[in-house]
Amino acid sequence: MTFEDFNFDEQLMDGIRSMGYENPTPIQEQAIPVIMQKHDLIACAQTGTGKTAAYVLPVINNILHAKHRHFNTLILAPTRELALQIDQQIEGFGYFVNVSSIAVYGGGDGMAWEQQHKAIHAGADIITATPGRLISMLTMKEVNLNHLEHLVLDEADRMLDMGFYDDIMRIISYLPKKRQTVLFSATMPPKIRDMARKILHDPKEITLSIAKPAEGITQQAYLAYDAQKEKLLLDILSNEEYQSILIFASTKEKVKKLGADLRQKGYAVKAFHSDIEQIEREQIMRDFKGRRLRILVGTDVLSRGIDVEGINLVINYDAPPDPEDYVHRIGRTARADAKGTAITFINERDQEKFSRIEQLIGKEVPKIPLPEKLGSGPLYEPGKKRPQSFNRHGGKGRPGGGNGKPAGNRRRF
Repeated sequence: MTFEDFNFDEQLMDGIRSMGYENPTPIQEQAIPVIMQKHDLIACAQTGTGKTAAYVLPVINNILHAKHRHFNTLILAPTRELALQIDQQIEGFGYFVNVSSIAVYGGGDGMAWEQQHKAIHAGADIITATPGRLISMLTMKEVNLNHLEHLVLDEADRMLDMGFYDDIMRIISYLPKKRQTVLFSATMPPKIRDMARKILHDPKEITLSIAKPAEGITQQAYLAYDAQKEKLLLDILSNEEYQSILIFASTKEKVKKLGADLRQKGYAVKAFHSDIEQIEREQIMRDFKGRRLRILVGTDVLSRGIDVEGINLVINYDAPPDPEDYVHRIGRTARADAKGTAITFINERDQEKFSRIEQLIGKEVPKIPLPEKLGSGPLYEPGKKRPQSFNRHGGKGRPGGGNGKPAGNRRRF
């Protein structure tokens, strides 16, 4: 099947061809006809499967024939980075058609706010927004969505994980009841099903099973104590074949520390977290995409909020909390049939987590011996109950933590 088979408007096809798209991915092949026929849709598909184009293309095509153009479509996304990336794809696909779009998000400077404000008052066809900033605009009566025809919720599970359920329901209260609603989610827990029942009407359903990591990804793991991790990281980074590297850590504080430590060692690295200003976040992403920045360190927010080709190494400095997060994280490499490497550091506490990851992906990840200079790491014994120790106050604790908690940072992003 090719994109020609969807019978898109010819000007839209010019945009598709200019971006080098030839054959639809499975989610595009299934979702595009449903959306073009104006059915509500609930789709379970991961990042990296082409889901953005799966809804952007039919929505643009429908807009070209819509009675009401301005504020025709609202796309809700969990993060500023994802909102901007969606908006960039809309611009790319819509280059040859007269369809306008704007990304609406908080945290930017006055210039970004003014640009958003002007686009809203000019009446953009498509608004891609984070929930918080859109609520502010609705409350101030900056935008009227009475003629909205399409509502898209992208990464709905992530939005609910981030506490946006009430915001989403409040936004929907401003929308016309007669509309097409499309919900994309990487996972489909009961809370997503409950929300879907409230906001969708007789939806079609598409479920792509949780994709296994791409064949082009070489997966490896090291068993390492926390005290060994940074030296191990430096050993890996010394391999100059890795020119574009993404490092995931479990907490914002650890992201900051790793960024500072690596910078002190002379590496071209930036820490990506919520405490930096939006204008700096955007510059960091431009530098990373443009290969002016070799290393980017972040939390799981990056695993679904970044779409950069050419990343050839992903390092899980800490094992991810959920097996599906692992798939999302390492899916940042080996995109578009390229090759890549994913390395995970496993301490003694994270072995059960990693065992569940191996169950999900249906294979055992090779455990690579530590460099001899680092000494021995822990044995891989998932399922083994870790012995308790007594801290100096007489309370029970786990090895490595004198207060009953694991050593290191304890607050997640």
